[in-house]
Amino acid sequence: MGDSFDKLIDSPIADMKNVGPREGGSITAAQFILRFVESGTPWAHLDIAGMAWSDKPTSTYEKGATGYGVRLLDRFIEASVEGR
Repeated sequence: MGDSFDKLIDSPIADMKNVGPREGGSITAAQFILRFVESGTPWAHLDIAGMAWSDKPTSTYEKGATGYGVRLLDRFIEASVEGR
């Protein structure tokens, strides 16, 4: 993240654009979010939308995007933050 990536979401006709180049797309997505985060606030961007795709449903997910990693993240947050 940095100024060079931040410039990629500047727009001549809007406040900013919610799209970046193919290279560094997850970084420009994080730059987009950063513009809405108050300075000093801890945050993270996890680019997990297209991690895994299934052609058929299984016992843990439906056909399509599997949401790989979401359940693990949820359990991590529950154990380390909510379980205090």
